[in-house]
Amino acid sequence: MAFLMKSMLSNQVKNLGLGGGGEENKEESTPSDPAAAAGMTREEYEEYQKQVVEEKMERDAAFAQKKAERACLRVHLREKYRLPKSELDENQIQMAGDDVGLPEDLQKMVAEDQVEEEDKDSILGQLQSLQNMDMDAIKEKAQATFTEMKQAAEQKCCVM
Repeated sequence: MAFLMKSMLSNQVKNLGLGGGGEENKEESTPSDPAAAAGMTREEYEEYQKQVVEEKMERDAAFAQKKAERACLRVHLREKYRLPKSELDENQIQMAGDDVGLPEDLQKMVAEDQVEEEDKDSILGQLQSLQNMDMDAIKEKAQATFTEMKQAAEQKCCVM
């Protein structure tokens, strides 16, 4: 508590100009021009600042585009698996613009998945999946289950 009071009072006193002489010397020793501090001329410094701002804007735009692509992918997956929609994803897509879509490699993967699902959903797909089953294993399992049921029934019923 004492530290807080001391720091508040000392800041107030320094603002009034009483006893702030030590800091004034420090301010005078550092150059007020940032270009001189960086060792550049004024024009070079302005050009450098302009380049920094442009690079930052490019990075921000690329980042927003990537975020929108990811949001688009999430929206697509939510539609595919019938999950609830997210307002955040829709807002990110709108902020990046309506030209946002899935990246090309993801579009190819989605197209392949859709073709596979369509094949599985069709009657021919169902027949092919039946052909891929091991009928002997299924037959053996059915016979074993039938034998177990028969034995359990024989134990419970003396007529059989």
